[in-house]
Amino acid sequence: MARGINQVILMGRLTRDPEMRTTASGKNVCSFGLAVDRQGQEGQADFFDVIAWEKTGELVNQYLSKGRRCLIQGRLRQDSWEDKDTGKKRNRVEVVAFDVTFLDGPSDGNSSNQLNNNSSQEKTSPVDDITDDPIDLSEIPF
Repeated sequence: MARGINQVILMGRLTRDPEMRTTASGKNVCSFGLAVDRQGQEGQADFFDVIAWEKTGELVNQYLSKGRRCLIQGRLRQDSWEDKDTGKKRNRVEVVAFDVTFLDGPSDGNSSNQLNNNSSQEKTSPVDDITDDPIDLSEIPF
């Protein structure tokens, strides 16, 4: 019997600065929001709550800020609880990131945590070079 698969890959921009906190057991966890533009639907996006644990979360907190682009690989996690005030059952789905790739260079975006970049070379994102043109299989060297 096949096992289930729970894997998410998202690319978007942070909707807020990352927030780092420490659990009662001493583990660091970073939470932030991610907006992912809908393909073919100008001006529309989907919004996700993301958490990253330990070293991944520490790096996100150190280098990313609102508006910065990143690629996230992770899994979905659903929480259910009863609201203490209203007694109603509540649900939340969030992305637990296990890998975060920073897509903006140190001086790209509108980050307040920008690093000094003394290089005169133009920075380009590898994702910008992707087109929808068909692939010519004769050009593949193997």
